Amino acid sequence: MSTRIHITSGLSIAAGEIDYHAIRAQGAGGQNVNKVSSAIHLAFDIKDSSLPERYKSALLSLSDQRITKDGIIIIKAQRYRTQEQNKEDALTRLRQLIIKAGHQDKPRKATKPTKSSQKKRLDSKTLRGRTKAMRSKVID
Repeated sequence: MSTRIHITSGLSIAAGEIDYHAIRAQGAGGQNVNKVSSAIHLAFDIKDSSLPERYKSALLSLSDQRITKDGIIIIKAQRYRTQEQNKEDALTRLRQLIIKAGHQDKPRKATKPTKSSQKKRLDSKTLRGRTKAMRSKVID
């Protein structure tokens, strides 16, 4: 029985579909930075996953630098000092990416301006034109 990682209330993926690799973190860290592999590389293959087709196609069509041409999401987490926290951070970022891909905007309904708003706009243009006409030179 493999554990499942919950993305949303109705969507989850098998934990075995995600590969983790511990690597050394970059940047400041004192004496520990060269000894401890606390950063995490998370790899998730979109095409071989158990995600529904609409999520797969949406993820593959995203222009995100974390998604390779082969359809593999690679997330590098090195924000925290422990592997466990970085692993959780990488999972959270994967969840957010999948949720973002699955989100569909509501279709926009075309609207027309009301008659009164059209009249008001034209009246203000006429008034502005008169004001500017008053500024011109007087011709005898």
